[in-house]
Amino acid sequence: MADIAGISAEQAHREQALVEEVVASFERCQDDRLRVVLQALTRHLHAFLREVRLTEEEWNAAIAFLTEAGHITTDTRQEFVLLSDVLGASMQVVGMNNPEVGDATEATVFGPFFVADAPEIPLGGDMSFGAAGEPCLIEGTVTGTDGRPIPHARIEVWEADEDGFYDVQYTDGRLAARAHLFSDADGSYRFWGLFPTPYPIPHDGPVGRMLQATGRSPMRASHLHFMVTAPGCRTLVTHIFVRGDEQLAIGDSVFGVKESLIKEFVHSAAGTPTPDGRDVGGREWSRARFDIVLPPGEGGGLHVSG
Repeated sequence: MADIAGISAEQAHREQALVEEVVASFERCQDDRLRVVLQALTRHLHAFLREVRLTEEEWNAAIAFLTEAGHITTDTRQEFVLLSDVLGASMQVVGMNNPEVGDATEATVFGPFFVADAPEIPLGGDMSFGAAGEPCLIEGTVTGTDGRPIPHARIEVWEADEDGFYDVQYTDGRLAARAHLFSDADGSYRFWGLFPTPYPIPHDGPVGRMLQATGRSPMRASHLHFMVTAPGCRTLVTHIFVRGDEQLAIGDSVFGVKESLIKEFVHSAAGTPTPDGRDVGGREWSRARFDIVLPPGEGGGLHVSG
């Protein structure tokens, strides 16, 4: 440490002594996991401070940044989740807690726009509820890693409209482009939503200014959110992405893209009949297939975060 930062051995000793004192202060913690986490956090936090030789001005700026993140957070906007997302922390936690199991569908970030208790729609129903965008039929199956169909799996779906906004970002209280449904007895499911489009994460707050200052784009690749739960299975939180979306080559601001989740969306010209006879008002419509494979594990409940 002294060689890297050019500090004296005496200064390095004083700094290390403080680290050890703070770590030792948690030794009386009766919760073993909490003690391990806080002691590790202390070591890594102090290592970061010492590596970059953080100035008092920079420390004050960091406190102001976090304070503003707290002030801008509401019931429908979680700036700390956004910060976790753009730093890749969210994806790291997802990856650590959702190891690969056979051909199970890969997980990705939860995002800040999930809303519990979205309305239920029947199989083949429309989750857009009037949100603007090109009608899109999503269909597939829910199975286990053993290949057996999973009937009555709960499938939560939500997405942005064609203007790149989720319903909660509007101020009129609308509820649109989100719903839940259940897989059929044979594990199949289908619903109508919107063709996904790219959009920026909220960038009018401290996280957005951080991205701008570092030359990073706030744009997310086009996607549709899923959360799938079933008894005896690990809860799956994931997206599907649009093959051919130009944003995939540029990058996703929250690092959520995985190759296995990129799907083909096939467009049909205006006036083309839909497979279920749905009236789409003579508009162009699209179609994609997403077969979901759930690994065994604890699950079946609704996991809400952010």
